[in-house]
Amino acid sequence: MHAIRAEGLIKRYGGTTALDGVDLEVPAGQAVGILGPAGAGKTTMVRILATLVRPDGGRAEVGGHDVVREAARVRELVGRPVPVDEDLPGMEHLVLAGRLLGLPGEQARARAAELLERLTLTEAADRPLATLPGGLRRRLDLAAGLVGRPRVLLLDEPTSGLDPRTRDALWRVVGELVSDGTTLLLTTRDLEEAGRLADRVTVIDGGRVAAEGRPGELKRRVGGQVLHVRPTLWADLDAVAGILGELTGTTAAQDDRTGLVSVPADDPMLVSALVRRLDQAGIPADELGLRLPSLEEVLAALTERNPA
Repeated sequence: MHAIRAEGLIKRYGGTTALDGVDLEVPAGQAVGILGPAGAGKTTMVRILATLVRPDGGRAEVGGHDVVREAARVRELVGRPVPVDEDLPGMEHLVLAGRLLGLPGEQARARAAELLERLTLTEAADRPLATLPGGLRRRLDLAAGLVGRPRVLLLDEPTSGLDPRTRDALWRVVGELVSDGTTLLLTTRDLEEAGRLADRVTVIDGGRVAAEGRPGELKRRVGGQVLHVRPTLWADLDAVAGILGELTGTTAAQDDRTGLVSVPADDPMLVSALVRRLDQAGIPADELGLRLPSLEEVLAALTERNPA
């Protein structure tokens, strides 16, 4: 049973093709992350599934209902946009969302109180929306979308611009919803977010699907493992890069932000060889080992292979 299914979706804006024949399947109760660079077509995909935009070609279903012919039924499954009154307190905003969905007054207020508590939003209950900081406002927007207990949750870069504490809180709530059986489709450019929330990942680039699979599968598909070293002293970065280059015949990548030096490497014996070379050179290291590529490295490799 697939909660979301898209076949050959096409969407054009003037001379720009945002989606160029995209296929997508999301099993019920699973979380799928849509990754890709800016302009890849991620937001357009979500807007079509939410019935906010009509596709120019192909078809899509949510919960077995066509997003064009049965748009009203789809909106019941994914939640409906709530009219925003910036002077309305948080509690009343959620109550309004419930009443628009047909909940009686007492049920709407009980549901609003439940969500305020679950999303740690009690401080927003009596404050007008216009006075809320970004993190609280983002969580309140999520709460409004959950009033009707949607079976499918569509989130478009939900934590963009949030501070780490607020982001982690939002991740925790979304993870609990998925554990309770909600289907999640998440677009993001935050690779940590995708790894934290998504069972599977679909990479979109230039309006087309570049790759899909579990994060571990995509890491292996990009090719092999990565030998990485974090020298204790930043002054040793160049020397470590030179040693890695000599051992592998490959130019090492240096991250001046994290102090990590890395090269592609599939031979596990390189680790012991590297340890000997570092010891001979008198270079201490805080971190050393083989690992699969990060999701960030996977995304860069896949989108470079599939230019727009």
